[in-house]
Amino acid sequence: MELPIPTLCFVLLILITSFFASTIQAANSNLFREYIGAQFKGVKFSDVPINPNVNFHFILSFAIDYDTLASPTNGQFNIFWDNQNLSPSQVSYIKNQNPNVKVALSLGGDTVHGNLAYFNPSSPDSWVSNAVSSLTSIIKMYNLDGIDIDYEHFKGDPSTFSDCIGRLIQTLKDNKVISFASIAPFDTEEVQSHYLALWKSHENIIDYVNFQFYAYEKSTTVAQFIDYFNKQSLNYNGEKVLVSFASGDGGGGLGPGNGFFDACRMLKNQQKLNGIFVFSADDSKANGFPYEKEAQELLASPN
Repeated sequence: MELPIPTLCFVLLILITSFFASTIQAANSNLFREYIGAQFKGVKFSDVPINPNVNFHFILSFAIDYDTLASPTNGQFNIFWDNQNLSPSQVSYIKNQNPNVKVALSLGGDTVHGNLAYFNPSSPDSWVSNAVSSLTSIIKMYNLDGIDIDYEHFKGDPSTFSDCIGRLIQTLKDNKVISFASIAPFDTEEVQSHYLALWKSHENIIDYVNFQFYAYEKSTTVAQFIDYFNKQSLNYNGEKVLVSFASGDGGGGLGPGNGFFDACRMLKNQQKLNGIFVFSADDSKANGFPYEKEAQELLASPN
Protein backbone atom coordinates (compact mmCIF):
# COMPACT_ATOMS: atom_id res chain seq x y z
CA MET A 1 0.00 0.00 0.00
CA GLU A 2 1.42 3.38 -1.00
CA LEU A 3 1.27 6.25 1.47
CA PRO A 4 -0.22 9.56 0.34
CA ILE A 5 2.49 12.11 -0.47
CA PRO A 6 1.69 14.40 2.52
CA THR A 7 1.87 11.40 4.89
CA LEU A 8 5.11 10.19 3.31
CA CYS A 9 6.66 13.64 3.70
CA PHE A 10 5.61 13.73 7.34
CA VAL A 11 7.17 10.32 7.99
CA LEU A 12 10.42 11.39 6.31
CA LEU A 13 10.46 14.57 8.39
CA ILE A 14 10.11 12.52 11.59
CA LEU A 15 12.95 10.21 10.54
CA ILE A 16 15.26 13.08 9.65
CA THR A 17 14.47 14.90 12.90
CA SER A 18 15.14 11.74 14.89
CA PHE A 19 18.45 11.22 13.10
CA PHE A 20 19.72 14.70 13.89
CA ALA A 21 18.44 14.50 17.45
CA SER A 22 20.35 11.26 18.01
CA THR A 23 23.47 12.79 16.45
CA ILE A 24 23.26 15.78 18.78
CA GLN A 25 22.65 13.53 21.77
CA ALA A 26 25.81 11.59 20.89
CA ALA A 27 27.99 14.70 20.84
CA ASN A 28 29.11 14.53 24.49
CA SER A 29 32.21 12.44 25.04
CA ASN A 30 34.06 10.92 27.99
CA LEU A 31 37.48 11.54 26.42
CA PHE A 32 40.18 12.83 28.78
CA ARG A 33 43.70 13.64 27.53
CA GLU A 34 46.79 14.83 29.37
CA TYR A 35 50.21 15.94 28.19
CA ILE A 36 53.08 14.47 30.18
CA GLY A 37 56.87 14.59 30.35
CA ALA A 38 57.82 17.96 28.89
CA GLN A 39 58.98 19.61 32.08
CA PHE A 40 61.09 16.83 33.61
CA LYS A 41 59.48 16.98 37.05
CA GLY A 42 59.68 13.25 37.63
CA VAL A 43 56.03 12.51 36.97
CA LYS A 44 55.13 8.92 36.08
CA PHE A 45 52.05 7.52 34.36
CA SER A 46 51.16 5.72 37.60
CA ASP A 47 51.10 9.04 39.51
CA VAL A 48 48.13 10.29 37.51
CA PRO A 49 44.62 9.25 38.68
CA ILE A 50 42.79 7.30 35.97
CA ASN A 51 39.02 7.01 36.15
CA PRO A 52 38.01 3.63 34.63
CA ASN A 53 34.87 5.21 33.15
CA VAL A 54 36.64 7.58 30.76
CA ASN A 55 38.69 7.09 27.63
CA PHE A 56 42.12 8.27 28.77
CA HIS A 57 44.93 9.44 26.47
CA PHE A 58 48.40 10.23 27.78
CA ILE A 59 50.31 12.45 25.32
CA LEU A 60 54.10 12.22 25.60
CA SER A 61 55.61 15.63 24.99
CA PHE A 62 57.57 16.14 22.93
CA ALA A 63 59.15 14.41 19.94
CA ILE A 64 61.04 17.10 17.99
CA ASP A 65 62.83 17.04 14.65
CA TYR A 66 65.93 18.60 16.21
CA ASP A 67 69.19 17.09 17.46
CA THR A 68 70.62 17.34 20.96
CA LEU A 69 72.40 20.58 19.99
CA ALA A 70 69.02 22.14 19.11
CA SER A 71 69.61 22.10 15.37
CA PRO A 72 66.78 21.16 12.95
CA THR A 73 67.08 17.73 11.34
CA ASN A 74 64.54 17.90 8.49
CA GLY A 75 62.02 15.44 9.86
CA GLN A 76 64.31 13.14 11.83
CA PHE A 77 62.49 13.11 15.15
CA ASN A 78 64.12 12.52 18.51
CA ILE A 79 62.73 12.05 22.02
CA PHE A 80 62.68 15.16 24.19
CA TRP A 81 60.39 13.97 26.99
CA ASP A 82 61.39 12.51 30.37
CA ASN A 83 62.38 9.12 29.00
CA GLN A 84 63.75 7.96 32.35
CA ASN A 85 60.34 8.07 34.02
CA LEU A 86 58.25 7.54 30.86
CA SER A 87 59.96 4.60 29.19
CA PRO A 88 58.62 1.90 26.85
CA SER A 89 58.23 -0.54 29.74
CA GLN A 90 56.20 2.01 31.68
CA VAL A 91 53.96 2.60 28.66
CA SER A 92 53.30 -1.14 28.50
CA TYR A 93 52.63 -1.34 32.22
CA ILE A 94 50.10 1.51 32.37
CA LYS A 95 48.24 0.20 29.32
CA ASN A 96 48.16 -3.35 30.69
CA GLN A 97 46.84 -2.13 34.04
CA ASN A 98 44.24 0.19 32.50
CA PRO A 99 42.44 -1.07 29.39
CA ASN A 100 40.87 2.38 28.90
CA VAL A 101 44.31 4.02 28.43
CA LYS A 102 46.00 4.86 25.15
CA VAL A 103 49.31 6.68 24.75
CA ALA A 104 50.30 9.11 22.01
CA LEU A 105 53.23 11.39 21.32
CA SER A 106 53.13 15.08 20.46
CA LEU A 107 55.30 16.69 17.79
CA GLY A 108 56.96 20.07 18.06
CA GLY A 109 56.07 22.03 21.15
CA ASP A 110 57.24 25.51 21.99
CA THR A 111 60.98 25.25 22.62
CA VAL A 112 63.92 22.85 22.50
CA HIS A 113 66.79 23.55 24.93
CA GLY A 114 65.56 27.11 25.32
CA ASN A 115 65.32 27.79 21.57
CA LEU A 116 62.08 28.02 19.60
CA ALA A 117 61.16 24.72 17.95
CA TYR A 118 60.31 25.52 14.33
CA PHE A 119 58.55 23.54 11.65
CA ASN A 120 61.48 23.89 9.26
CA PRO A 121 61.54 21.42 6.32
CA SER A 122 64.46 21.49 3.89
CA SER A 123 62.11 19.98 1.32
CA PRO A 124 58.61 18.52 1.75
CA ASP A 125 59.44 15.12 0.24
CA SER A 126 62.55 14.52 2.32
CA TRP A 127 60.87 15.84 5.48
CA VAL A 128 57.92 13.46 5.07
CA SER A 129 60.19 10.50 4.31
CA ASN A 130 62.38 11.19 7.34
CA ALA A 131 59.40 11.87 9.60
CA VAL A 132 57.60 8.66 8.64
CA SER A 133 60.76 6.60 9.21
CA SER A 134 61.86 8.17 12.51
CA LEU A 135 58.39 8.36 14.05
CA THR A 136 57.52 4.81 13.03
CA SER A 137 60.59 3.61 14.94
CA ILE A 138 59.69 5.59 18.07
CA ILE A 139 55.99 4.65 17.96
CA LYS A 140 56.76 0.93 17.58
CA MET A 141 59.43 1.02 20.28
CA TYR A 142 56.96 2.54 22.74
CA ASN A 143 53.85 0.72 21.48
CA LEU A 144 52.05 4.03 21.03
CA ASP A 145 48.59 4.57 19.57
CA GLY A 146 48.54 8.03 18.00
CA ILE A 147 50.22 11.37 17.36
CA ASP A 148 49.43 14.96 18.21
CA ILE A 149 50.62 17.94 16.13
CA ASP A 150 51.72 20.82 18.36
CA TYR A 151 54.02 22.93 16.21
CA GLU A 152 53.82 26.54 17.40
CA HIS A 153 56.53 28.24 15.29
CA PHE A 154 57.00 28.03 11.55
CA LYS A 155 59.61 28.54 8.86
CA GLY A 156 57.41 26.92 6.25
CA ASP A 157 54.27 28.47 4.76
CA PRO A 158 50.77 27.13 5.52
CA SER A 159 50.53 25.10 2.32
CA THR A 160 53.86 23.36 3.01
CA PHE A 161 52.77 22.63 6.58
CA SER A 162 49.47 21.23 5.34
CA ASP A 163 51.18 19.09 2.72
CA CYS A 164 53.86 17.68 5.04
CA ILE A 165 51.70 17.04 8.10
CA GLY A 166 48.81 15.74 6.02
CA ARG A 167 51.03 13.25 4.22
CA LEU A 168 52.66 12.22 7.48
CA ILE A 169 49.36 11.46 9.21
CA GLN A 170 47.93 9.71 6.16
CA THR A 171 50.99 7.51 5.72
CA LEU A 172 51.15 6.52 9.39
CA LYS A 173 47.45 5.66 9.32
CA ASP A 174 47.71 3.77 6.02
CA ASN A 175 50.64 1.80 7.44
CA LYS A 176 48.56 1.09 10.59
CA VAL A 177 51.28 2.63 12.75
CA ILE A 178 48.72 4.91 14.47
CA SER A 179 44.97 4.74 14.97
CA PHE A 180 44.30 8.43 15.71
CA ALA A 181 45.76 11.89 15.22
CA SER A 182 45.08 15.27 16.79
CA ILE A 183 46.14 18.86 16.27
CA ALA A 184 46.79 21.51 18.95
CA PRO A 185 46.25 25.02 17.57
CA PHE A 186 45.68 28.26 19.44
CA ASP A 187 44.27 31.62 18.46
CA THR A 188 47.02 33.66 16.82
CA GLU A 189 47.09 34.61 13.16
CA GLU A 190 50.26 32.66 12.35
CA VAL A 191 49.22 29.49 14.14
CA GLN A 192 45.66 29.51 12.83
CA SER A 193 46.73 30.14 9.24
CA HIS A 194 48.86 26.98 9.32
CA TYR A 195 46.41 24.74 11.15
CA LEU A 196 43.35 25.86 9.20
CA ALA A 197 45.19 25.14 5.95
CA LEU A 198 45.91 21.64 7.28
CA TRP A 199 42.34 21.25 8.51
CA LYS A 200 40.71 22.30 5.25
CA SER A 201 42.76 19.78 3.29
CA HIS A 202 42.86 16.89 5.76
CA GLU A 203 39.94 17.16 8.17
CA ASN A 204 38.94 13.58 7.42
CA ILE A 205 42.17 12.14 8.92
CA ILE A 206 42.25 14.37 12.02
CA ASP A 207 40.34 12.85 14.92
CA TYR A 208 40.60 15.49 17.65
CA VAL A 209 41.34 19.20 17.97
CA ASN A 210 43.21 19.90 21.22
CA PHE A 211 42.49 23.61 21.09
CA GLN A 212 44.71 25.52 23.53
CA PHE A 213 42.06 27.62 25.27
CA TYR A 214 44.62 28.35 28.00
CA ALA A 215 46.45 30.57 25.48
CA TYR A 216 43.71 33.20 25.90
CA GLU A 217 43.96 35.91 28.56
CA LYS A 218 43.97 34.80 32.20
CA SER A 219 41.05 37.17 32.80
CA THR A 220 38.79 35.04 30.56
CA THR A 221 35.26 34.71 31.95
CA VAL A 222 32.87 31.78 31.61
CA ALA A 223 30.83 33.67 29.00
CA GLN A 224 33.95 34.54 27.01
CA PHE A 225 35.14 30.93 27.20
CA ILE A 226 31.85 29.71 25.73
CA ASP A 227 32.16 32.32 22.96
CA TYR A 228 35.71 31.18 22.21
CA PHE A 229 34.55 27.57 22.09
CA ASN A 230 31.73 28.39 19.69
CA LYS A 231 34.11 30.41 17.50
CA GLN A 232 36.60 27.56 17.25
CA SER A 233 33.81 25.06 16.66
CA LEU A 234 33.01 27.05 13.51
CA ASN A 235 36.68 27.06 12.46
CA TYR A 236 37.00 23.32 13.06
CA ASN A 237 34.46 20.53 13.28
CA GLY A 238 32.59 21.29 16.50
CA GLU A 239 32.33 17.62 17.47
CA LYS A 240 36.14 17.29 17.43
CA VAL A 241 37.08 20.35 19.51
CA LEU A 242 38.16 19.55 23.08
CA VAL A 243 38.21 22.12 25.88
CA SER A 244 41.37 22.60 27.94
CA PHE A 245 43.08 24.14 30.92
CA ALA A 246 46.68 24.56 32.04
CA SER A 247 47.41 23.27 35.53
CA GLY A 248 50.58 25.31 36.05
CA ASP A 249 50.86 28.83 37.42
CA GLY A 250 51.92 30.17 34.03
CA GLY A 251 48.74 29.11 32.26
CA GLY A 252 46.18 31.57 30.97
CA GLY A 253 42.59 31.24 29.90
CA LEU A 254 39.75 30.14 32.16
CA GLY A 255 41.36 28.23 35.03
CA PRO A 256 40.00 25.10 36.74
CA GLY A 257 39.56 26.99 40.00
CA ASN A 258 37.93 29.97 38.33
CA GLY A 259 34.92 28.74 36.40
CA PHE A 260 36.33 26.20 33.92
CA PHE A 261 34.16 23.40 35.22
CA ASP A 262 31.09 25.66 35.22
CA ALA A 263 31.73 26.23 31.50
CA CYS A 264 32.15 22.48 30.98
CA ARG A 265 28.80 21.77 32.63
CA MET A 266 27.15 24.37 30.41
CA LEU A 267 28.63 22.73 27.32
CA LYS A 268 27.63 19.28 28.57
CA ASN A 269 24.04 20.44 29.05
CA GLN A 270 24.15 21.68 25.44
CA GLN A 271 25.54 18.31 24.25
CA LYS A 272 28.79 20.00 23.20
CA LEU A 273 31.36 18.64 25.64
CA ASN A 274 33.57 16.57 23.37
CA GLY A 275 36.30 15.95 25.92
CA ILE A 276 38.83 17.71 28.14
CA PHE A 277 42.60 17.88 27.96
CA VAL A 278 45.17 19.22 30.40
CA PHE A 279 48.64 20.67 30.09
CA SER A 280 50.20 19.14 32.02
CA ALA A 281 50.70 16.21 34.40
CA ASP A 282 54.15 17.58 35.23
CA ASP A 283 52.63 20.71 36.78
CA SER A 284 49.75 18.86 38.42
CA LYS A 285 51.94 16.41 40.32
CA ALA A 286 52.83 18.85 43.12
CA ASN A 287 49.15 19.38 44.05
CA GLY A 288 48.01 15.77 43.75
CA PHE A 289 45.96 16.08 40.54
CA PRO A 290 42.69 17.42 42.04
CA TYR A 291 41.53 18.96 38.77
CA GLU A 292 42.26 15.82 36.77
CA LYS A 293 40.02 13.92 39.19
CA GLU A 294 37.25 16.51 38.89
CA ALA A 295 37.49 16.63 35.09
CA GLN A 296 37.23 12.85 34.76
CA GLU A 297 34.33 12.64 37.20
CA LEU A 298 32.48 15.24 35.17
CA LEU A 299 33.13 13.39 31.91
CA ALA A 300 32.10 10.05 33.42
CA SER A 301 28.91 11.46 34.93
CA PRO A 302 25.72 10.70 32.98
CA ASN A 303 24.34 14.18 33.78
